[in-house]
Amino acid sequence: PRSMVIQNLLRPLNVLDRTFNRFRPAIDESFSSPLMRSPLLAPVTSLAYHWYTRQLTAEVRSSTLPQHIALIADGNRRFAQSMGLPEVADGHRYGAEKVNQVVDWCDELSIPVVTLWILSTDNLDRSRDEVDGLFSILRERLSTLWKDQEDSPIKRRVNIVGSLDLLPDDLREQVEETRQRTAEYGPHRLNVAIAYGGRDEILEAVQRMIRSRAASGETAEEIAEELSSQDLQQYLYSPDVPEPDLIVRTSGEIRLGGFLLWQSVYSELYFCDAPWPAFRKIDFLRAIRSYQARQRRYGR
Repeated sequence: PRSMVIQNLLRPLNVLDRTFNRFRPAIDESFSSPLMRSPLLAPVTSLAYHWYTRQLTAEVRSSTLPQHIALIADGNRRFAQSMGLPEVADGHRYGAEKVNQVVDWCDELSIPVVTLWILSTDNLDRSRDEVDGLFSILRERLSTLWKDQEDSPIKRRVNIVGSLDLLPDDLREQVEETRQRTAEYGPHRLNVAIAYGGRDEILEAVQRMIRSRAASGETAEEIAEELSSQDLQQYLYSPDVPEPDLIVRTSGEIRLGGFLLWQSVYSELYFCDAPWPAFRKIDFLRAIRSYQARQRRYGR
């Protein structure tokens, strides 16, 4: 049987389990090599990846996992260029497929809250052809996103956040349908940031707060005098979502780019060189392992 063949092939790898910690730095460096990412070596490296992924999974499971992980899905265009794909949209399509994979990885570890930033307000300033292509891919993904959650062993309530008024009308309708169809799911959450900017979120929160409190009869002086961070928190896009423990950005950019400006004060940051479509499970697990190795002080 196929299962017995696989077990026999993996038996020699079990010997390596006992020496993993001793040689982990060298192993980590080996699996970071661009050569190991080559599709040409996939038949040779598949068993090694299986073993290495299993080791990393066991390692991160043995320690405290982040309760909220946020990811900046960067590098779709660079991936398309590096792979010689004919159109930029092809890179975005590969990136859209990666979203499902990463959510599955989070499900395997039962991470309660996942936030993905897949389209910024700055991205909307790109060429009309590229933006239209992005909207087309979003239409495809949103049409199945709630169905994916319906079929998942961990059903996540989906909240799509951002300056949604910048989206076409039909996309906004899909956003609302996704919210409604997953509204009863939980307690696990999936937040998807579309047409999102951190400054925009804070600005809109301040505007909503002022309008609300002015409508109740408060003066500008009274609002300014009594305003606290807790007051503003409730006007953010997702006021009931805990702040992210870990933020991961792909594609080698070492900056947040305005992502979750209010919420990221105490977040641990991890930057991965791989572009988003090439982000591997071992990259994901290494990010969590890095988080677990840190001592969080929360400014104290």
